[in-house]
Amino acid sequence: DLVRVGRKEAENGRTAIRNIRRDANSDFKDLLKEKEITEDEARESEDKVQKLTNSFVANVDEVLAKKEAELMEV
Repeated sequence: DLVRVGRKEAENGRTAIRNIRRDANSDFKDLLKEKEITEDEARESEDKVQKLTNSFVANVDEVLAKKEAELMEV
């Protein structure tokens, strides 16, 4: 039962991370429309945000796996 709660919280965390990525990418597109950044800068920034997103999602998955293993021992 606690494992289910942990999975739900992990999914909430992943969703929050993805929402931040979406907002950042939206900001990049707005800056591009206003000609404040170049297409290359926008693409590079989106790639950096995607790498950070992947890193943090992997971190959430790692913590979830450890917590599930810990709960299964009991």
